[in-house]
Amino acid sequence: MTVFDELKERGLLAQLTDEEEIKELINNGKATFYIGFDPTADSLHVGHFMALCLMKRMQMAGNKPIALIGGGTAMIGDPSGRSDMRSMMTKEQIQHNCDCFKEQMSKFIDFSDGKAMMVNNADWLLDLNYVEVLRDIGPHFSVNRMLTAECYKQRMEKGLSFLEFNYMIMQSYDFYELYRKYGCNMQFGGDDQWSNMLGGTELIRRKLGKDAYAMTITLLLNSEGKKMGKTQKGAVWLDPNKTSPFEFYQYWRNVADADVLKCIRMLTFLPLDEIKKMDGWEGSQLNEAKEILAFELTKMVHGEEEATKAQQSARALFSSGNAADMPTAELADADFTEGEIDILTMLVKSGLVPSKSEARRAVEQGGVSVDGEKVTDIKATFAKDALTGEGIVLKRGKKNFRKVLAQ
Repeated sequence: MTVFDELKERGLLAQLTDEEEIKELINNGKATFYIGFDPTADSLHVGHFMALCLMKRMQMAGNKPIALIGGGTAMIGDPSGRSDMRSMMTKEQIQHNCDCFKEQMSKFIDFSDGKAMMVNNADWLLDLNYVEVLRDIGPHFSVNRMLTAECYKQRMEKGLSFLEFNYMIMQSYDFYELYRKYGCNMQFGGDDQWSNMLGGTELIRRKLGKDAYAMTITLLLNSEGKKMGKTQKGAVWLDPNKTSPFEFYQYWRNVADADVLKCIRMLTFLPLDEIKKMDGWEGSQLNEAKEILAFELTKMVHGEEEATKAQQSARALFSSGNAADMPTAELADADFTEGEIDILTMLVKSGLVPSKSEARRAVEQGGVSVDGEKVTDIKATFAKDALTGEGIVLKRGKKNFRKVLAQ
């Protein structure tokens, strides 16, 4: 099976501009390709997983990845598809985030000996002269055509700012510069980026002539992949200081039954023949598939030792209601009244619920347990002595746990 065929069979490719030329480049290791990352935080999250795994697969086949950091666009914010503008960042914040990204990306991508690059679009966007851009780039973009792009059509009713309108031009210019500077002949992006990507391909051909070629490919579920990184409590980060290996493992262990095999196919490096054998799995076998998914992805990000510890802790949690490596919440002396704490306060202090009203509902609906025993009394209290030493395991619902300790 060729590299291109494997990407398609794993469900990673959707729209292509020139399938035969793309096959030739990818299968023969001739692609120099880029994927963009917004440096809006100091850690990548699981919504970036698909892009990182794709870059790894492509590099393993001899192709050269370029991780493009949007330091220039981050200076003005990126409002596309949002009701509010992203907050603008300082150069120092952006550089710090870029450094963190490269460290995390290095677990997926080999940057040694020029095998991959990380570049920042601030290097060219921040030095552009406005009049020169109007003269040199402006004539190659049709306003009528731009307005047909889905990303703009969705914004027209609420009002489309001039800043937003220019975002397609900036992203297109990125591809143009990467082509000129580094011979980048391919770009990958989400299906929501298709219009912007086509703009870059067209700009290269218009500026550099018909002999210049550039390919665009979209990832079938990249938009959905971004949603993977969000939970009710926020993002699931690759940084272990933000999301522990145990929490990371549990996130993937708890994916929906309907998504587990799709995630295994798209995100792991297990052989397709092995994955195909799982297609008919049902019931308890899907739990085994979820363990495989969680272990493989945790190993990729945090290493095999941490993945093994997380798996053992998760199994211990489900079998005996206790685990050594689960997320921990420490209670201060001020959290206790006369040496005791009530169940509602403990749920809030542990971070399992945002408010006492939600804590009350969870208890009344039978969704709370302590060390495996269901708690149904909203006035139940626990002595501080019971929370010292090993502490207790506080559980809300089927998927949310905390080991609660008294300081």
